[in-house]
Amino acid sequence: MDASFAWSLLLAAGVVVSSLVPLGAARSQANFQLSDLAAPRAMADRLPEWGKRANWAHLNSFEAFTLFAPAALLCLVSQVHNPVAVVAAWTYPALRLAYIAAYVANLPPLRSLCWAGAMVCTGILYLEGLKAVLAAG
Repeated sequence: MDASFAWSLLLAAGVVVSSLVPLGAARSQANFQLSDLAAPRAMADRLPEWGKRANWAHLNSFEAFTLFAPAALLCLVSQVHNPVAVVAAWTYPALRLAYIAAYVANLPPLRSLCWAGAMVCTGILYLEGLKAVLAAG
């Protein structure tokens, strides 16, 4: 069994967690108070512009992960051995990390390329996983 898909899934989850770093920095710059826990969305209005982008990147990280995780698991359980799928699995977390950095830095073209590339990686994993399931059945 190729552990690449499991490792990429772990790395991708780590990227979601790491998206908290710029968001935490932005919250500290916005004088985060414990009372803000009662209304965290209202506190987002006090974030600097880069902090708002960090918040949006953080939220998008969860959305993207919910698409990637089943694809990686599909490849893992269906025992995909395609090198293209392995490259896609390893490339996804790198692109998502670059996406967060590009979003916070306000580089829309790079952000969009990273987003699209990560979605292509996810699509490749679904395709290869489904091909493996159909070939086994």
